[in-house]
Amino acid sequence: MSTLLVALLVVPFVAAGVCLIAPPTAGRILTAGVGVGSFGAVLALVTATRAHSVAAGFLRVDAVSTIFLLATALVYATVALYAIGYLRPEHVDRRYCRRILAGINLFAWALLAAPMVNGFTLLWVAVELTTVISALLVAIDDTDAATEAAWKYVLIASAGLGLALFGTVFYYYAGSQVLGTSYTFTFDALTMHSAGLPHTAVRLGFVLAVLGFGTKVGFFPVHTWLPDAHSEAPTPVSALLSGSLLAVSFYAILRFYQVAVATLGAAFPRQVLLAFGIASLALAALYLLDQRDIKRLLAYSSIEHMGILAVGMSFGARIAVVGVLLHVLAHAAAKGNAFMGAGVFVRAFGTKDLTAMRRGFTVLPWSAPLFLLAILALAAAPPFGIFRSEFYIVAGGLAAGHSGTVAVLVALVILAFAGLTWTTTALVFPADEAGITTASASLSSNAADGRTSDESIAKTPDRPTPRLGREFSAWLVIPPVLGLAVLVLLGMHPPASLIDLLTRGAVELGGG
Repeated sequence: MSTLLVALLVVPFVAAGVCLIAPPTAGRILTAGVGVGSFGAVLALVTATRAHSVAAGFLRVDAVSTIFLLATALVYATVALYAIGYLRPEHVDRRYCRRILAGINLFAWALLAAPMVNGFTLLWVAVELTTVISALLVAIDDTDAATEAAWKYVLIASAGLGLALFGTVFYYYAGSQVLGTSYTFTFDALTMHSAGLPHTAVRLGFVLAVLGFGTKVGFFPVHTWLPDAHSEAPTPVSALLSGSLLAVSFYAILRFYQVAVATLGAAFPRQVLLAFGIASLALAALYLLDQRDIKRLLAYSSIEHMGILAVGMSFGARIAVVGVLLHVLAHAAAKGNAFMGAGVFVRAFGTKDLTAMRRGFTVLPWSAPLFLLAILALAAAPPFGIFRSEFYIVAGGLAAGHSGTVAVLVALVILAFAGLTWTTTALVFPADEAGITTASASLSSNAADGRTSDESIAKTPDRPTPRLGREFSAWLVIPPVLGLAVLVLLGMHPPASLIDLLTRGAVELGGG
């Protein structure tokens, strides 16, 4: 199993280098192969890590790590397949194709590395690497809006990671009071000696870590980079940002949470997470009611779901923590699907404005239903995985005696449900004759002779080449179908091995 850890750390990195020099077609095939292979390798880790951890040098994977690796590898695999259709030669030039394929593999490599490293310093370095790589990918389209979004992202995320570094220093100082000034700064070292750690240093370190890594998670009030970056990034990058990057940053907080609970008791860490979770959830639910940009809508949905994760952890009951970990997987699948569908819509209609995307089912007979199902999954509709995970979280909250907080959680989730479904179901219905938007009318006329619907965005990779009733490529449909299958599996009948893994992960996080 240790060989798998090394392979997960090496192969995507090598693939990134090869994609920079290989022909685009070979790069697309290589990326798809490495993405799917990485997912297979992580699946192989499930059996081992549901019973014990696996280590290789400075790498160590336990149940919690494996769950976040699964989420990343799932999005990596589907995005890599999606890139075959998204980066076809008629849509992008060879140089752009090479750069973005290399970026996808490198970004996935950093996202896979973060849950595998064993130590707070290495974890901080890995999360910082995800910032550098993803900021370059956000700006890759070289538009003014993309450059501004990337710059804003770098400034806010760097400031946040600076705070997280201070939190890491406080934890190191706490450990040095028990283990001496020279010790191995690993997760186990601090957890095993948590009883002797100074409370003030751990308390400060935990708050700084939540606030610092919270900038990457998208917690209110340090979330402001997220809607811009998710909206301006190319679709495969948006999917990785939302489905994996936010979760990996939340994973970093959980590692600090483990030590804080063991040292301080459960009350203080859970109250901190509850405050950030409720604030983030409330903000996102309100913004979801009034979004017209399809990708910004999904970005605010991500903030909502990160808030749900924080609230779920604050309940502390084992079933709630199992729900949180299941939510990480289901959200990765649903958000990956939603962004991949949004990318097809943007390419077909030549705009991100949802009000200009009516008659979606006529224009995109496969992508439109798949996108709508992804939205329903994000809104926690049955039978998808998020319905099951949120049910676990609510059940855990009630079991732990947090009925008031559960009521607030349910009310905000219903509000977010209303915002998501009200906005996106407009895609299903045609506008009346007087209300057909300019973009839709342009699409109709251009589809007849095969011209593009909006030449003004022809410089972007999402440029449109619409054909009524036809998809751009089967490779833009197959990955969402696979993601939908995963969502149904997680909602209807999660495999027993996965339930074992989630339960062990909840135990590792102190759920009980």
